[in-house]
Amino acid sequence: MGTENLLAGKRVLVFGVANERSIAWGISQAMHAAGARLAFTYLNEALERRVRPLAEGIGSELILPCDVTNEAQVREVFRAVQEAWGGLDILIHAVAFANKEDLEGRFVDTSRDGYLKAIEISAYSLVALAREAEPLMKENGGSIITLSYYGAEKVVPNYNVMGVAKAALEASVRYLAADLGPSAIRVNAISAGPIKTLAASGIRGFRGMLGIAEEKAPLRRNVTQADVAGAALFLCSDLGAGVTGETIYVDAGYNIMGM
Repeated sequence: MGTENLLAGKRVLVFGVANERSIAWGISQAMHAAGARLAFTYLNEALERRVRPLAEGIGSELILPCDVTNEAQVREVFRAVQEAWGGLDILIHAVAFANKEDLEGRFVDTSRDGYLKAIEISAYSLVALAREAEPLMKENGGSIITLSYYGAEKVVPNYNVMGVAKAALEASVRYLAADLGPSAIRVNAISAGPIKTLAASGIRGFRGMLGIAEEKAPLRRNVTQADVAGAALFLCSDLGAGVTGETIYVDAGYNIMGM
């Protein structure tokens, strides 16, 4: 079945594209191909140099600066979206960060500042963005997607405080889904298997994680940007109209395996 008109005319705001290998970029390309209109944010000038050409290449109407820890910038992004589009249909949250030193050694040695920073950027930011998105989505309903990982549920070496942040993120998805459901706004997470991205490069031993996932997953392969993008299309379209508050695994089945 083709997806050409699956999201025809839908207005999509994307946070977290870093480069062409980003999962968020794979989702964005798929949504563009499905007829959606897209807007992007970038953190700083260095990321703008990567994001702007990608966004312009698919005809993005809005490319805006936003540090998700800066409430004034967050409000300005949603004000600009409201002014340009008059509302919003889909929000993609692909934002996460932890200090490199907190992704090595023992989790018990995580600094207070490192712990709070990881939680604020990786989990609380979803709450902040959802709060701003709600009034823009209320008229027609909407869909919010965030990205998680298996380390939220099980201990993964060198994932450490990010695993705790992703667990908080997944719990936030459930609470947000309950709050926003009466406004017909759905909130879901996609827990993707390991994919070579800029963020993944900061995890020591990531290449080994790819090998283990490919060996142990029922499908005997790693997943791709396109695999995750397909799940996002489902969740954000009418095909996923009855799904909210869920964490959907797109990991070639790795998470179902025990010993």
